[in-house]
Amino acid sequence: MPANRCPNSSCEYFNRVLPNNAKVCPMCGTPLGNVIASVPVQPQPNVVAYTPPPESIPPEQTDFQSRTPYLQPVPVPPPRPSRAVLKLIHTTTGREFRLPGEEGSIGRRSQVHGTIPEIDLTGIPNEGIVSRSHVRVFWDWNQNTYSIVDTSKNGTYLNGTLLSPGVHYRLNQGDLLQLGQDKLVCFTIVVI
Repeated sequence: MPANRCPNSSCEYFNRVLPNNAKVCPMCGTPLGNVIASVPVQPQPNVVAYTPPPESIPPEQTDFQSRTPYLQPVPVPPPRPSRAVLKLIHTTTGREFRLPGEEGSIGRRSQVHGTIPEIDLTGIPNEGIVSRSHVRVFWDWNQNTYSIVDTSKNGTYLNGTLLSPGVHYRLNQGDLLQLGQDKLVCFTIVVI
């Protein structure tokens, strides 16, 4: 037996499959399938036909499933960007130094004061030109990159340009960082 479908093109259930035992469309009241209306209905003036919506028909009177309400999706905040890892590779020895956190200083440990920088360059060739706290490095969440600030007495160069003390400079992959003069202590910047 073919499935019943509502033939009324202005009906919400138009051309949708309806139960085989339905004789009229529950939305618009149009006769379905091979059902023949017993008496043609003549419109009467000032009389309005009322068809109850499917939601108001008790469940035992219909085989239709009620519509599921549309639920507004809950916005999920975007994930916080992750911090990259900063590595310095000594150009002379190939030794690698990693910044362990979001910020720290690069320099040499002080036996007198007992301070150790986050990146300790003690033991590299020409370490004497590196200040105890030569530069400060930190992760900038706003720009999603590492920045560097010169705090030395011997000077710091980034890609051959002398840095002004106290000014923040952005570090990029492959930059050449020189601590002190005469290119004695140089590092390649690696950001992973």
